[in-house]
Order: sequence, then C-alpha cells, then structure tokens
Amino acid sequence: MKQLKGYIFSRAFMGERVPQHVQNLVIRDYCQKNGYQYLLSGTEYAMEGCHLVFEQLLDEIQEYDGIALYSLFQLPESSEDREVIYHKVLDLNKSLHFSVESLSIQSLSHLDRIERIWNVKKTIPTSFLSINS
Repeated sequence: MKQLKGYIFSRAFMGERVPQHVQNLVIRDYCQKNGYQYLLSGTEYAMEGCHLVFEQLLDEIQEYDGIALYSLFQLPESSEDREVIYHKVLDLNKSLHFSVESLSIQSLSHLDRIERIWNVKKTIPTSFLSINS
C-alpha cells in the first residue's frame, strides 16, 4: 500500500484557522478514501511564512510515496517557491495531495489547475474589497 506523510499547520493560513486534530482527521479520511496508508503528520512551526518542517518532509520524501497536506493553501504563497516544490516532487516520481480540496499533483498536467485555484484565492479578497468600495 502506498504511504503518504501528513503535513499540518499550527498557525492560520490564507485567512483560515483549523485545529490540528481536525487537520489530521481530514488527512486520515482522505488517505482512507484514496487507498493510501497515512503516516503521522509533521506539524509546521507557528512563525509566519515558515516552511521548515515542510522542507524537511521534502528532503525525506524518498521514504514515502508523497505528502498529504491538509490544504493546498499551506504551500508557500510565492508562485516561484511552489514551482520549485512541484518539480522537486515530480522529478522524484512522488506526489502532493491536498486533502480538504480532494486534489493531488501526480504529474505536470495537474499543475495548471492547482495554480488557477491559487490565483482565484488570491484574487477573491481584492475583488470583494472593490465590490464593497
């Protein structure tokens, strides 16, 4: 059975705050539904913009088949940083999974959809503000 290492946050991300135990439950449920063995999550440090634990999981990705994040919005906000991550994972024939969105990146063909979702999320606050002005 393929194994996914979990990844959760101990801080808010993109305006969202989800308790750690809920993040773990969602990842566990995603893994069960999709036929993966869930390996306990690495929990990111609380400092804003910090991705040290995620970088460690990426360095160790050869030990499992991929990483299951609670949300795709736990990736770095910089599109350049995300691009580096995508290629690092895919070059090693591994995958990224976004449990709450029920999406994954398992090939280059999946990147466009993920980036379009990111762009919508980034645009929503700006659009909302301009509507209410």
